[in-house]
Amino acid sequence: MKIALIGYGKMGRMIEQIARERGHEIVSVIDVDNRSDFDSEAFRSADVAIEFTAPQAAYDNVMQAFAQGVKVVSGSTGWMAAHEEEMRRRCAAGHTLLWSSNFSVGVAVFRAVNRFLARVMDRFPAYDVTMEEVHHVHKLDAPSGTAITLAEDIVANLARKDKWVKGTLTAPDGTVTGTAACAPDELRVDSVRRGEVPGIHTVSYDSEADAITITHDAHSRKGFALGAVLAAEYADAHEGWLTVDDLFNFQNMEAE
Repeated sequence: MKIALIGYGKMGRMIEQIARERGHEIVSVIDVDNRSDFDSEAFRSADVAIEFTAPQAAYDNVMQAFAQGVKVVSGSTGWMAAHEEEMRRRCAAGHTLLWSSNFSVGVAVFRAVNRFLARVMDRFPAYDVTMEEVHHVHKLDAPSGTAITLAEDIVANLARKDKWVKGTLTAPDGTVTGTAACAPDELRVDSVRRGEVPGIHTVSYDSEADAITITHDAHSRKGFALGAVLAAEYADAHEGWLTVDDLFNFQNMEAE
């Protein structure tokens, strides 16, 4: 498979390494200093473009790839909420996009567990639920895209929560902003920024009697990179609006 990389930071370089190890060819690498290469034969020759950039650049990157007729796998967070309806329309009209807030296989499993636990806990109103996500100091968006996805899964499966809200944000220097207060029907999502943490997501159900907690703790970015390459392999063989649920087939497993 021929792959184009959009974004060549730490994630882009790791994706390149794993893609080559799996026998794929990198035909184009686009970063901030060579965006004109979108309009190149090399980029157009790609079967799939893998895009990991900043929230403010992701939408334009996807549109540039669509304009060249290239399928896209995007792992950029902080932009999809404002553009999902449009992306679905464009995919229905012939383009292909597989977007996820997190491509880690472990996170995909964690999401499935999170959905199942929320459905179980829907029967036990004595437990309140909160979330916390921890990431490295370079991450710009808070809560993380993965935390938002997890929170939306909880809201969809737990009748007593109608929406998620931003809670506190703990900066690298320990400064805390935001609020821990929320309404009973709101799910609070707290954020922490420290060191070089790849990503820790924790969901806690707490009652007077006890607490139930599930956590996904990423040890490195390698799991994210491998998942992105697996997603590209899937997108190469499929068309339209695609998700990691399609890739890992967890929804069918949960329905069984």
